[in-house]
Amino acid sequence: MASYIPSTPAQQQQMLQALGLADWRALYRDVPDAIYLEDGALDIPGGLSELEVRQKICAMAAKNKPFATVLRGAGAYDHYIPSIVRYIPTKEEFLTAYTPYQAEMSQGILQSIFEYQTCICELTGMDAANASVYDGATAAAEAAAMCRDRKRRVTLISAAAHPDTIATVRTYCYGSGDELRIVPARDGRTDLEALKELLGPEVASVYIQQPNFYGQLEDAPGIGQIVKEAGAHYILGCDPIALAIMGTPREWGADVVVGEGQSLGMPLSYGGPYLGFMATTAKLMRDLPGRIVGQTEDAQGRRAFVLSLQAREQHIRREKARSNICSNEALCALTAACYLAAMGPAGLEQAARQSMAKAHYLAGELTKISGVELVHSGPYFHEFVTTLPRQAQALKALEDQDILGGLPIREGVLWCVTEKVSRAELDRAVNIVKEVCQA
Repeated sequence: MASYIPSTPAQQQQMLQALGLADWRALYRDVPDAIYLEDGALDIPGGLSELEVRQKICAMAAKNKPFATVLRGAGAYDHYIPSIVRYIPTKEEFLTAYTPYQAEMSQGILQSIFEYQTCICELTGMDAANASVYDGATAAAEAAAMCRDRKRRVTLISAAAHPDTIATVRTYCYGSGDELRIVPARDGRTDLEALKELLGPEVASVYIQQPNFYGQLEDAPGIGQIVKEAGAHYILGCDPIALAIMGTPREWGADVVVGEGQSLGMPLSYGGPYLGFMATTAKLMRDLPGRIVGQTEDAQGRRAFVLSLQAREQHIRREKARSNICSNEALCALTAACYLAAMGPAGLEQAARQSMAKAHYLAGELTKISGVELVHSGPYFHEFVTTLPRQAQALKALEDQDILGGLPIREGVLWCVTEKVSRAELDRAVNIVKEVCQA
């Protein structure tokens, strides 16, 4: 087997002598012996040919169950992706591009990030967006962290937010020694009276998801006014597709807008990679984690791109950094920019309106079945919760017919519809549920 260690054994021994060490293991003298993996402890099989590897990978992939019809969301959505969106990010120039440390040598990748940031700002109405973080839950936690100061160390988050988001924010708060308080939900939406009671001078920010985990539309402007009156920052977690037909978070009074960008051209790839987007006002721009790319002119007056802000620990003192996220999410950000450019405002609006209309059609047809009722009475976008008699049997019957039904949750079943699902598919799903429930 070829060795990829660039130094020779003699050079390695010379380095060890300079350090006053007898061997490499002395570098790890504080590590307990029980943790060491001795030679021969790993039973690794021999290498395979390319054909054999392909056969094994295909056999593993065949164990997955791809569904022809998807009626489940809960944070991962099956939207249509134009073919050009899959093509452009796979070009070598983008696949091999790394973090743009040298701006003069990275104009292409910097421009792609700049275009992505511009798209996010247009979608949210905010002044600045960063070059993304890992996912929507991480973006929410990073937003809460950037809003805290020495006097305000408490974050409020709605119980109607996605459970994964709540868990991630809680983990961040635990690590920094800050406090997280949950605002109760009533009828699937944030309880405004409870929010008012929890708001105090120690609260730094309030996180609300719009639409929330149950698909319900929150009173975003009203909540914004309540939060502002208490002197706290307002963080909104948004569905980017829904923003095509709703008011902007800026109009609702948001200080920071975050969300999961998977809907913007990322396929359902068994959980990733996803894309957390963040945008904020000019006032908080310098507190954004990650990097911000700006547009300028070079000495010859030509359009050029630069890294304007880099508020992460790789570039500034660790104790001054707002975040320690160092990975480069630029390829996913490029995918989102390609999707938004390919769809355009009209295409994005059509995807949103079709998703909402089809979701309301499915809800109307399901609730005609005896025992199936909407759990929450408020307005919703493209997700909703229903009761479902013989729930396990109904979802299994759908699965047997190549339909992924809604997500079972404590309150019932959380359904989702996107523009990809036809009316015929919805009618077929309703008939299957009806047969099971009336059997």
